[in-house]
Amino acid sequence: MIYINELQKYLGQSVTVKGWITNKRDSKGLAFIVLRDGTGILQCVVSEETVGNESFENAKRLPQESSISLTGNIVADDRQVGGVELQVTQLDIISESEEYPISNKEHGVEFLMDQRHLWLRSRRQWAIMKIRNTLIMAIHEFFQDRGFVQMDAPIFTGNACEGTSTLFETDFYGDPAYLSQSGQLYGEAMAMAMGKIYTFGPTFRAEKSKTRRHLSEFWMIEPEMAFYDLEMNMDLIEGFLRHVVSRVLEKNKEELQIIERPIEPLENITKPFPRIPYHDAIEILKGKREVNGRNAITLLEEDLKNAQARLEEIHADIAQREVKVADQSTKKGERKFHEDKLRALHSEKSNLEELSRNIPTWLESAMNFEVGNDLGGSDETVITRLFDTPIMVYNWPHEVKAFYMKRDANNPELAKGVDVLAPEGYGEIVGGGERETNKDWLVDKIKEHELPMEAFEWYLDLRRYGSVPHSGFGLGLERLVAWVCKLPHVRETIPFPRMYGRLLP
Repeated sequence: MIYINELQKYLGQSVTVKGWITNKRDSKGLAFIVLRDGTGILQCVVSEETVGNESFENAKRLPQESSISLTGNIVADDRQVGGVELQVTQLDIISESEEYPISNKEHGVEFLMDQRHLWLRSRRQWAIMKIRNTLIMAIHEFFQDRGFVQMDAPIFTGNACEGTSTLFETDFYGDPAYLSQSGQLYGEAMAMAMGKIYTFGPTFRAEKSKTRRHLSEFWMIEPEMAFYDLEMNMDLIEGFLRHVVSRVLEKNKEELQIIERPIEPLENITKPFPRIPYHDAIEILKGKREVNGRNAITLLEEDLKNAQARLEEIHADIAQREVKVADQSTKKGERKFHEDKLRALHSEKSNLEELSRNIPTWLESAMNFEVGNDLGGSDETVITRLFDTPIMVYNWPHEVKAFYMKRDANNPELAKGVDVLAPEGYGEIVGGGERETNKDWLVDKIKEHELPMEAFEWYLDLRRYGSVPHSGFGLGLERLVAWVCKLPHVRETIPFPRMYGRLLP
């Protein structure tokens, strides 16, 4: 079996490839089939003179997603994806597709989500999944190369980790059990045995939220390290993100081009990550502190003016192109050009209209933010607008952090936690910190959060028997993929998203 991504090795040779028709066109005596096999895309030229009338007619009539076997000669062609083309000598039908529901025209998001099992075959979704795979492999590589042991936390748990309001409850042989919100507490236990561990598995949050950042089922990477303090933890996070993003830049050039992802923001991953205490971050948010001469509030106001000015340009451009498309004298090629441009303009228009609606709300939230509160998604967007790298916000008010976060010995009002906020408005992708080692303070926090003490006795044992300073963090894979690919919503970052209102397919 020869795959498309191997064809450079077969220049000048006759090969047989198998795959699915993703697109095609024909002219007198020639048919051009774009074939995909999961490893790549290949243009295949079918000549009636070479293959005969029957095979040529099949090439013209076969519907999109029909599976076929093509034999022919591999020739170099720098204009094509992969740099090669197949000159077909034989076409065999494996399975003729019914009329495919997803065409090359524009479809609504809900329709595509209903067809997710088929939408995954599209070139853009293929590229996203390839990048996701690179990130997964780079994550394992990073930790394995540094002596971490992969361990597995249970999915069924008897207690909450982050809070009881977002738990999926199920029946466990007559007793209530919950789908895991995080493997972190178990990770702490495993780190006390192995020193440095990481877990990588599915986690669940029952938040009735439909924002672009939320899934009900997602994959979490959660390392825990014995004898690590907050500074060591932040060093590890920075090195980790630098490594995995660099791997994508190295291995996924073609896929980043397919999804039209500008790579300059990703290349900034080599720069040091700014580390900002919570209270300084709030001053930046409220416009009371500038970053490199730029003010968050002023910049947002400029963004709003620019968005509105661009919308005026788009409205005029759309009107002109619609006239061209409606004109019966417009040639077919020119009409298609304008139709493609119109689709892109309408998409940009929709994004700018949403931005124009959001910015006034963001401004109001930023200027009226109360110190001591947690940062919301819009607040993170406002702060990161001033930076071209991920930033680390640390030393948070302990009230807004999880019960297990360590208090700062110099200021018990603060928790030694850190959130990593991605640039370009993507907000939090990593949350972590140093873990509390004071058993009495932990007991107080468990009571404060109204959690059942008996469910955490095993966790308190970690402080009773050989407690050491230790730290860790959690990264949501899908949020990382969304930022790296610059996607508008996390639903495209996972093969089959599960979120509020979406259980099928």
